[in-house]
Amino acid sequence: MCELYCKKDTLALRRKHIGPSCKVFFAADPIKIVRAQRQYMFDEKGEQYLDCINNVAHEVLKAALKQMELLNTNSRFLHDNIVEYAKRLSATLPEKLSVCYFTNSGSEANDLALRLARQFRGHQDVITLDHAYHGHLSSLIEISPYKFGKGKDVKKEFVHVAPTPDTYRGKYREDHADPASAYADEVKKIIEEAHESGRKIAAFIAESMQSCGGQIIPPAGYFQKVAEYVHQAEGVFIADEVQVGFGRVGKHFWSFQMHGEDFVPDIVTMGKPMGNGHPVACVVTTKEIAEAFSSSGMEYFNTYGGNPVSSAIGLAVLDVIENEDLQENATRVGNYLTELLNKQKAKHSLIGDIRGFGLFIGIDLVKDPQRRTPATAEAQHVIYKMKEKRVLLSADGPHRNVLKIKPPMCFTEEDAKFMVDQLDEILTVLEEAIGAQTESVVSDNTPCRTKMPKETRLELLSEGAPDQKENPSQKRNGLRTDKHSLLSKRLKT
Repeated sequence: MCELYCKKDTLALRRKHIGPSCKVFFAADPIKIVRAQRQYMFDEKGEQYLDCINNVAHEVLKAALKQMELLNTNSRFLHDNIVEYAKRLSATLPEKLSVCYFTNSGSEANDLALRLARQFRGHQDVITLDHAYHGHLSSLIEISPYKFGKGKDVKKEFVHVAPTPDTYRGKYREDHADPASAYADEVKKIIEEAHESGRKIAAFIAESMQSCGGQIIPPAGYFQKVAEYVHQAEGVFIADEVQVGFGRVGKHFWSFQMHGEDFVPDIVTMGKPMGNGHPVACVVTTKEIAEAFSSSGMEYFNTYGGNPVSSAIGLAVLDVIENEDLQENATRVGNYLTELLNKQKAKHSLIGDIRGFGLFIGIDLVKDPQRRTPATAEAQHVIYKMKEKRVLLSADGPHRNVLKIKPPMCFTEEDAKFMVDQLDEILTVLEEAIGAQTESVVSDNTPCRTKMPKETRLELLSEGAPDQKENPSQKRNGLRTDKHSLLSKRLKT
């Protein structure tokens, strides 16, 4: 692969010309990726990495090239691609969700969803979940505690933050008699307090499964109860499927469908995997909401939203999901991976919880299984050690202690086994090191808690890195070229 610059120069130019708030993965030692093939990525040296975090990939190159050779223009011209794509997308959704607005990113889609919701009844206020992230536009930073909670921005008066429905570390846990109702009642209380202050709720917005918030799976029945309270307040329910849609959960095409046929959002947003990395996204809603939006008299126009090339790529993604049976693959491989991880949970005290569906799984690392103390430093250590073993993971959640697994949907059982084997080795060595450091300072009368001294975090077992000449990820398959436990109160499907 021809490079314009060596890695050192690329990094220097990035630091000079790209905004400093635009972070890279593995900032202490970034990877320069020059090409990819299915679930594998390759750096400038030809080293192969197993991708467990890039949830935007499907195979669509030929469709893009074919349409690019013919035409690309804006959506004000009549063209078959956009209407065919809208028809096929609608066919994957409940019947009432039938009107599409195409955009170029998930952020644009969520921003438009807010406009639709506010125009519908003329209300302004939005209820969001704690630790939520819905995009980088100003309108979305305002409703994303994941972002505004870390900066100098203060919560706007029209924004109301409800507790994350987390049954592992949240306010109401798995031992609660009815965590779904308890969390939903928190939303009901917010609505009542807003009304008492003379405010009106336009929308409740939530990811169907919270990603940046730590791979959180809401308890069964939560969304139904929230939707009931929001509709009583004449608001709408927005389901953000930008990260978790398009068959990733396996059994269902959309993650909100896990919550049962009796739950249907009023607006659904989608993006990321929708275009295999190509910038395409969409808002799908009801005819009633769409007509209310149109009645404002303001035309909605997006120059590139739904253009012929984007629509062709989107159609190709749908074809790949269907032709390669990727939903079934997500179910089968996801179940196998969850089974392997639960065995690791029984083995390693650092693993407090395994949660998720299909190929959307979180590993919650803890210092103390009983107190569920987040193991933030340990999680960072793990993702860097996994990188050394050529497996790419990331850590997220409010404490940055949840390992996120959301790989390309062509991920195989062999990939799952390899990933878990590497994780097992790293956790084994890490726990031995922690035990050696703490054993001499823990008294007989003090419960043993996992503590990692600063010097251990900084230098922990650097000898555990693999030989750079022998990449374990490359060794097990033929893609390399030298040139180039769910808890009982959680949702069940």
